[in-house]
Amino acid sequence: MANKARKMQVLTAEVMTGIVTLIAGMAMLASITSPQANISHMVLYGLVITIGVTVLILLWLDPDRIRAGQSNAVLNLASRMLAAMRDGLDQTSAQRICEMLLPATNAIAIAITDKVDILGYAGAGQSYNTLGTPIRTHATHATIADGRMRVLYSSQEIGFPEDHHIINAAILVPLTLGNETVGTLKFYFPRPRNINETQQSIAAGFGELLSTQLAAIELEEQKKLATSMELRALQAQINPHFLFNTLNTIASFTRTDPDRARTLLREFSKFYRGTLENASDLIPLARELDQTQRYLKFEIARFGEDRLEMVTDVPQSLIDTLVPAFLIQPLVENAVKHAMPAKGKLTVSVTATAQGRDLLLEIADDGVGMDEDQLSRIMSPQSDTGLGIAVGNIHDRVQGYYGGHSNMAVDSTPGEGTRITLLLDRSCIGEIVL
Repeated sequence: MANKARKMQVLTAEVMTGIVTLIAGMAMLASITSPQANISHMVLYGLVITIGVTVLILLWLDPDRIRAGQSNAVLNLASRMLAAMRDGLDQTSAQRICEMLLPATNAIAIAITDKVDILGYAGAGQSYNTLGTPIRTHATHATIADGRMRVLYSSQEIGFPEDHHIINAAILVPLTLGNETVGTLKFYFPRPRNINETQQSIAAGFGELLSTQLAAIELEEQKKLATSMELRALQAQINPHFLFNTLNTIASFTRTDPDRARTLLREFSKFYRGTLENASDLIPLARELDQTQRYLKFEIARFGEDRLEMVTDVPQSLIDTLVPAFLIQPLVENAVKHAMPAKGKLTVSVTATAQGRDLLLEIADDGVGMDEDQLSRIMSPQSDTGLGIAVGNIHDRVQGYYGGHSNMAVDSTPGEGTRITLLLDRSCIGEIVL
């Protein structure tokens, strides 16, 4: 049934036009026996039939057209397979891939396994191959062990019981990750003659495609791990200074204002709990702003309300947008540490706006600013100053989470202040609703 469906897909609109033309011509020819038929009618009808036959022959003998159609179908299938594997190869994605592949080949069953269990199965015998059950066939274990593609021409070679008569041939393709075989892609056929070089090439190609996608997913996981490690390194660099300063501030209030000291101590506990909870996750923008506001409470207590203020301008529609944790607070902390004027008040502003699919974050201050030499040093990848480490770390994490579509820019003018702009591609992460 699947073979018939595939053959029908080859019939393009032009082929159908030729068939309709041919049928019309034959109908006309049948009318020649009519007493009213004359020579001109016969010539016309013969011409229509000739055109119809010619159209069919030209279309069916056009290999480029057929190959183009087949290539397009394979590319579309590959695209859908890669989309199914976006989050890795598990039972859900493996089953979807098996169901996609089955109508695209001459196989009567498709299976995907990891090194131990069946992850996906579609086609003949599906009721006997439950997802999550251990691998039973000897050939599959052998392919996992040696990483070689196998073409098998009997149920005994496959490792099925002697009374098994439905599947009598198979192509087993290893799925690899680096130098390790991590699973198999299997194509089952009713008879050995169903396997030819084309089927073997198709099987090998799809195996390579899945293996390449597994490697891409592994690379992405390693990238995220590196991003998380960079975050922890940033926390280790900044937090000790803040810890000692805040504890000294709270200690001073225990003598002059005990109630405020207790309030600050509670807030300090919440702040550090939030820092630990957010250490490796994407969080709503609202939570990152709350954490930043909580940090400012301790600095305002230390310097005084006449010396420090933060203002925010974030639309309600953006507060649930997911951002990497520890994104805004370190930049605000750096403003307090490096931009505070000797006299007067430092105002730090945080604004968020939507620009199409992008989120634009701006962290600006009206502090001492930087000259071009200072600015170039902190933007250098080799910067070993506190501000440079923070800026470089956040830049790397933004690239890690959002990719090349996002960027970070720092502009500063001596005596006027500094502005840090983060342009984040929201489509890479998405949004949640609390």
